[in-house]
Amino acid sequence: MNKLKCAVIGAGYLGKFHAEKYASLPDCELVAVVDTNETAAANVAEKYGAQALTDYQALLGAVDAVSVVVPTTLHHQVARDFLNAGAHVLVEKPITVTVEEADELIAIAEQKGLILQVGHLERFNPAVLGLDKDEKPLFIESHRLSPFNPRANDVSVVLDLMIHDIDIILALVDSEVERIDASGTAVLTQGIDIANARLLFKNGCVANVTASRISMKMERKMRLFRPSSYVSVDFQNRVLTKHRTGIREMFPGIPEIVTEESVFESGDALLEEIRHFVRCIHRGENPLVSGEAGRRALATAIKIGELLH
Repeated sequence: MNKLKCAVIGAGYLGKFHAEKYASLPDCELVAVVDTNETAAANVAEKYGAQALTDYQALLGAVDAVSVVVPTTLHHQVARDFLNAGAHVLVEKPITVTVEEADELIAIAEQKGLILQVGHLERFNPAVLGLDKDEKPLFIESHRLSPFNPRANDVSVVLDLMIHDIDIILALVDSEVERIDASGTAVLTQGIDIANARLLFKNGCVANVTASRISMKMERKMRLFRPSSYVSVDFQNRVLTKHRTGIREMFPGIPEIVTEESVFESGDALLEEIRHFVRCIHRGENPLVSGEAGRRALATAIKIGELLH
């Protein structure tokens, strides 16, 4: 199997980890790291024996696959240029700024037969991968709370944090959203720092989603209420807990509650995400988080943002 010539566009906090993962994969060759900050590009590229560049256009037509890890406002332009040049693209979340931009990327990828994957990293959390999808949820409650971090305050908490849970919920429910109610406020930044959204789906499921980047503690949990089970997903500690009715009785006529807990070893979700991207390229398979999935999460997040403002 020929090695894929890969590049990372953006050598910031997350981009350097993308470069590390590509460099570690035997079926990939990290050929370049690009950043408008020459020093940042050089520091990452030198570590992995890659070329450092300040203009990504020098790579158009010269690489097989790229990770686009630039500010969200540049996702569309950079991803579009590489797709048009015939390269497979893994673009960080959110896929783009607007739904129209996402539609264009999806159309180009489909027309050219290329992989377009969106970096919703939480989908590769082992606790999420271990969740059985056989039983559709009736009610979902999720909390994604984080202390303030100035690194990601260029977007609202909806596009920064809540969109992770939106993506997972949309995949689990697999039904159109019929109505959204939302409330939130700015506290430390000019954008929304804490938000809550209530999603009503056409199949009757309701999801109550809360995200905060001004909390005193870190919490990333989702609870699923299903016809015959209650499931708790702890993303942070990689714990999956399932409660269901058993065959014995707890009281006369009342079934017992049986609890099963799975604790997953600390994995490398980003490595699994990039490994999945590479595997989809080699096999021609649809990615777990396709451009369409990224678009759907973005459209829902935008609607929530409009209600908040």
